[in-house]
Amino acid sequence: MGDTTKGDDSSQSKSLRREKRAYFFRKWTRIDLMRASAVGVVHVLCLLAPFNFKWEALQFGVMLAIVTSLSITFSYHRNLTHRSFKLPKWLEYPFAYSALFALQGHPIDWVSTHRFHHQFTDSDRDPHSPIEGFWFSHVFWIFDTSYIREKCGGRNNVMDLKQQWFYRFLRNTIGLHILTFWGLVYFWGGLPYLTCGVGVGGAIGYHGTWLINSACHIWGSQAWNTKDTSRNVWWLGLFTMGESWHNNHHAFEASARHGLEWYQVDVTWYLIRFFQALGLATDVKLPTDAQKRKMAFAR
Repeated sequence: MGDTTKGDDSSQSKSLRREKRAYFFRKWTRIDLMRASAVGVVHVLCLLAPFNFKWEALQFGVMLAIVTSLSITFSYHRNLTHRSFKLPKWLEYPFAYSALFALQGHPIDWVSTHRFHHQFTDSDRDPHSPIEGFWFSHVFWIFDTSYIREKCGGRNNVMDLKQQWFYRFLRNTIGLHILTFWGLVYFWGGLPYLTCGVGVGGAIGYHGTWLINSACHIWGSQAWNTKDTSRNVWWLGLFTMGESWHNNHHAFEASARHGLEWYQVDVTWYLIRFFQALGLATDVKLPTDAQKRKMAFAR
């Protein structure tokens, strides 16, 4: 991905220092409150699931978590953020649309934040920097959009998406799509499907992604000399569709494959490889031997 994630001011960012920010007792913007409400609703519905339990509803929730989480990793992350492969627009757009229902924001916002994460990893300008604590990097950063803007500036690193009408449309109408989906789920299956689908499925998807930002910068092993805190966490591999091979990813950001070894489960890569075999995923990027030698630890 190269130029999309590395700015000229990255070295300056490493020396940026701020006083510890007050988290709860501060001004909350409308977007902060909307995000906190969405996360809160999902977790309340999850807690209500045992009181409205149906096996088929739980199965629906698990399937929803799998589909939306895979859409996040396949579309938002590897396709849109890092451009690790290309898809025809008729296939790219539906995957991006389905990722909306993971409740992690629209593509322009998600991609911008993640590109900033790679540009400023582990510095004071990292949007969800692990140096600010586990819970900040896990979830609290989501509800402080003013802090992210203060750290990173405007969303000037996603002009490739802003220039496309479809992504502008999703940015402007995301709430309508999510509320419509929730309404359809309720009218289809009632409270059991709402609590087990939106609640359980949403909570699984949330924490799977959040653990990449928190746990994968604290625990695990480092196979590559990335000079940051990124870690490979094997037990999260299946749960996160292969995203937990995070040290691999930070070593080779543009790689479509994160589980670089045969035993490193990477469901997202298997999906990319499937579309590549069909001739639909093109320009699929993988690390070269020279890149691997450069990132290897000195022996």
